Amino acid sequence: MKVQTVLRKWGNSIGVVIPKEIIEKEKLREGEEVFIIIESKNDLKEVFGSLKDWKINTQKLKDELRKE
Repeated sequence: MKVQTVLRKWGNSIGVVIPKEIIEKEKLREGEEVFIIIESKNDLKEVFGSLKDWKINTQKLKDELRKE
């Protein structure tokens, strides 16, 4: 199951909050061991910077939009 959540500071640590809906669906219990796969969300500046050589043919785009 994949869920997006926000890291929160708890004392000197950082914690992950698992939404109630996921806890109920997966039947998770306090003290139960779980595995978490961490994937950092990309910074939008990096994404847009990677597309700097990407060109859009505006006329072709307009033609496609007119078809619909």
